Amino acid sequence: MSVYTQILEVLSGLAGGRVFPLVADEGAETPYIVVQRVGGPAINFLTGEIPEKEIRRVQVTAWAKTVLEAEAVGKEVADSIRSASTLQPEVVGGAVDDYDSTTKYRGSRQEFYLFC
Repeated sequence: MSVYTQILEVLSGLAGGRVFPLVADEGAETPYIVVQRVGGPAINFLTGEIPEKEIRRVQVTAWAKTVLEAEAVGKEVADSIRSASTLQPEVVGGAVDDYDSTTKYRGSRQEFYLFC
């Protein structure tokens, strides 16, 4: 199953359901969440078997009009991912503030390893 399908399901109740893979829809209302795959270590078996799961590194950014709203949604994102046992999450590091000079939106970005 796609990592996008799995994580979008976990986050679907946040930000009014505005959760997007890779990039938000044009004109999306804030707050919204963007999920992007950013790598992860490969699992390789000497036997040549194909692993049933993969370790996926994902970056999740909550975008809003204010930094406080972005921070609050970002915290909801982190809490939701941490409690999603089916994703077997590992937090890579703390949240990082972001800013988009085109939209003037503020962001709260965090990365996670998922084993799914």
